Amino acid sequence: MISKLRVQNFKSWQDTGEMRLAPLTALFGTNSSGKTALLQLLLMLKQTVESPDRSRVLHTGDERAYVDLGTFYDVIGKHQLPGELAFEVTWSLLKPLRILDPEKEQDQALFSVKELTLAAKIAGTNESISVEEFTYSFIAGRTDYKFGMKRKENLATGKIKESPPKSLEYELIADNYAVKRYQGRPWPLPAPIKTYGFPDQVKAYYQNAGFVSELVLAFEELMRGVYYLGPLREYPHRSYLWAGEQPQDVGLRGELAVPALLATRNWGRVISPGGRKRKQTVEERMAYWLRELGLIHSFSLKPIAENRKDYEVRVQRTPEAPEVLITDVGFGVSQILPVLVLCYYAPPGSTIILEQPEIHLHPSVQAGLADVFIDAMTKRAVQIIVESHSEHLLRRLQRRIAEEYLSSEQAALYFTKIEGGESRLEPLNLDLFGNITNWPENFFGDEMGDLVAMTEATMQRQRAKKDQSL
Repeated sequence: MISKLRVQNFKSWQDTGEMRLAPLTALFGTNSSGKTALLQLLLMLKQTVESPDRSRVLHTGDERAYVDLGTFYDVIGKHQLPGELAFEVTWSLLKPLRILDPEKEQDQALFSVKELTLAAKIAGTNESISVEEFTYSFIAGRTDYKFGMKRKENLATGKIKESPPKSLEYELIADNYAVKRYQGRPWPLPAPIKTYGFPDQVKAYYQNAGFVSELVLAFEELMRGVYYLGPLREYPHRSYLWAGEQPQDVGLRGELAVPALLATRNWGRVISPGGRKRKQTVEERMAYWLRELGLIHSFSLKPIAENRKDYEVRVQRTPEAPEVLITDVGFGVSQILPVLVLCYYAPPGSTIILEQPEIHLHPSVQAGLADVFIDAMTKRAVQIIVESHSEHLLRRLQRRIAEEYLSSEQAALYFTKIEGGESRLEPLNLDLFGNITNWPENFFGDEMGDLVAMTEATMQRQRAKKDQSL
């Protein structure tokens, strides 16, 4: 689970400062205030990890990517080149990373790592971008360790060498750990792999530093465990094709939600609803939430005919209503279904990013989404990061904190705004009773101002009507 995030000089963010991410993190704010950019940073790192090009420092996107951010010029703060962006991601591991001592013949642990931080600085011009420095840091025992790489400096000037990208030279960072070089000429290290990886030469040059590759694998595992669902979701279909495949996720637009749900039939995965209630399949849990949210009475996936790969999603609006296709009921069912499926489809320990999940949903259903997130977070150990404009979602979260279904440690709520052309992040401080003690001005518009203006307009019209009758 990602526990901390810091972003510097990325799009409208000069510096977010250290941002705490909880099991349930929600970002609120006005349009174009920078909240989506925070999600985009994580998605850019995810698609960089998944890119087959080891020399690509940052994968800023294309038509097949999770997010298309354009060029380095488009992502660097204030579009100023040359420029440098930086980020720090801290995450806790599902189980401690046990690193063996390379100098011991027996399997003796050198470090046991429970939490890792990756920090990186990336510099760019109109021609190229390169990694200035990246480090992995952690605490083992009572010692702070840091391993990474940085560009070599010109010893005479103290400035980083301005060499062409293909001939960049780097040196190894190893704080509080004595690395041992093999005998021979001390060749400099070549450029890192992508933004965050050690080149193969680290293992070739140093006798006792090969374990650093395990830190890289831990970060890649984190990013591969990030799942994303965008705000614009597919229209429902009258039938869906499924031939037994297991989708990686539900798709950026939720287009794979039904195949993903069908794939859970082969897993035998069950979810405990709590108490002494019978365990449910993922399909049964979807039906439960659709019913609990007041959208439909029943939900089922059925093949059109025997031995066919065509399936229909059939629903019953009320107990008395006939069973119909999902296309023949309100639009909200098809829009919330991918959200529900992803929350219960992603593996335990995953980080789920949801952008405006409340779109096309009735206010009462928007509020109910908070309960879905709390349920998935607690029963499936997934982290949920939500970007939203929904006051109803926020109010339900506040209520659940007051009712002690959700603690302030389990939730991190933020408001983003623009000041002086730059994004600002304001944590929403909640007390034990769910009250926001630093409510931003006009958080969800000027509700009181609208009521006052409506009252004044009513009084003016009544006076005018009275004057006309005289």
